[in-house]
Amino acid sequence: MASSAAYPDADENLEAIITRIEQKSRKIETLLKQSKPVEALKTALEGSPLRTRDERCKSANWIVVHRAMMAIRDVDGMFNSLDPEYYDILMKYLYRGLSTGDRPTCDQCLKIHEKLTEKAGLGCILRSLADTVNTV
Repeated sequence: MASSAAYPDADENLEAIITRIEQKSRKIETLLKQSKPVEALKTALEGSPLRTRDERCKSANWIVVHRAMMAIRDVDGMFNSLDPEYYDILMKYLYRGLSTGDRPTCDQCLKIHEKLTEKAGLGCILRSLADTVNTV
């Protein structure tokens, strides 16, 4: 097992992480009610718990990202508004979504994956696979 020195956030109180995720979830629901799915996705991707190995935290954050991701209807339009800084972390969440085996989730992930790969190139895939800081 890795020491907490290798994972700075490992010492952070897991309840504090869950609380932040719950606050983010409420903000996302508000944005979705205002018909701002791209803003909701940006908010969902921001502040993912870094280097956490706690499955409860990773799952809670996945649920938030999944909710925002499934609200996207215009994938092309999303990329006109989404900053490139979000591409790599989004790719990681797309792979997590594909691993669920849930048909609607996989369909949405594949649509976004296709457009993301066109927009960000194959390097985005490699960076997301090699990233050890953002564990989703």
